[in-house]
Amino acid sequence: MLKKDLTYGFIGLGLIGGSIAKALRNTYPECNIIAYDIKKETLDLALNDGVVTITTTSIDNTFHDCDYIFLCAPVSHNDENLLKIKEFLSTDCLLTDVGSVKSDIHRHIEALGLNHCFIGGHPMAGSERTGYVNSKALLLENAYYVLTPTNEVPAEKVDQYKELVTSLGAIPLILSCQQHDYVTAAVSHLPHVIASSLVNLIKKTDSDDGIMKLIAAGGFKDITRIASSSPSMWQQICMTNTENIDTLLDDYIESLQAIKKEIAARRETDIYNFFDSARTYRDSFIDASSGPIKKSYSINIEIADEPGALASIATILALNNISIKNIGIVHNREQEDGVLRIEFYAPESIDNASRILSGKGYIVHQKN
Repeated sequence: MLKKDLTYGFIGLGLIGGSIAKALRNTYPECNIIAYDIKKETLDLALNDGVVTITTTSIDNTFHDCDYIFLCAPVSHNDENLLKIKEFLSTDCLLTDVGSVKSDIHRHIEALGLNHCFIGGHPMAGSERTGYVNSKALLLENAYYVLTPTNEVPAEKVDQYKELVTSLGAIPLILSCQQHDYVTAAVSHLPHVIASSLVNLIKKTDSDDGIMKLIAAGGFKDITRIASSSPSMWQQICMTNTENIDTLLDDYIESLQAIKKEIAARRETDIYNFFDSARTYRDSFIDASSGPIKKSYSINIEIADEPGALASIATILALNNISIKNIGIVHNREQEDGVLRIEFYAPESIDNASRILSGKGYIVHQKN
């Protein structure tokens, strides 16, 4: 069982680092949290919040007594930050990170001889809003938290880290760094490239009066919503997970060329099978609603993982004659706010439900 008074260090205290620190403070009030960030105002805010115990404006011996150190700065700074922190690591300290690409950090770790104390981490939660000011303890609730331990890290360290992740409300998932990067390239990185390329295609081919942009709605907005994400972040991801994204782009281009030929040849059966296969597989996803891609009328809500939380919301909506089409927990929230997603049958239900639930003290996020 984890000790309640461990010391945790944070190199970088933005959205993810701040959220983990807040979750630790809520779960283990007696713990010590040491934080470094290049922005002094961030450190002051975290200190005033009572989240952080000690702040420092440099990576130094302040971190020597840490049981865990989280690397939460932008991935482009991992190399230099690892070089700085290496000399201050205690014998029992576990080093981890929160980046969405794992092979790159593992290469740095191996080059520095730190395999014995490193477990890569990727909490699959986030928001379009960034910085410590937008961090929250509930960000990790019921979110997948991928762990990529090295072969040299002791098994008991892995078990302890899994226990820590679980205690913060997240769901630990053990993968190799290679498997993690291939999987995320397929289900996260490639879709961002595709969404952005589709938006750029419409931008390029639209008429001078912008008629395509004017009538773009429903399915188009749904499948391109992620194109509004940070270009800087996705530039870094493409630079660090290049090989996997490149391989999957080749596969995707090949699949597009195949369906292009079927459409050009007007092969009815093959075209039907193309769409039917995709529909069937998409509908097998845990949070998928049946039917073709169409406009989704939904909201996301911040809720704690406690008995009766979901039932309370369902009851409030039922008492106000608002019908729910689908309801479920969002486990991968890298580009979304809110733990609970509720989908409705009609667009007017969004505003009604948001108004009623907000009035009851819930934090509601409407999808764009």
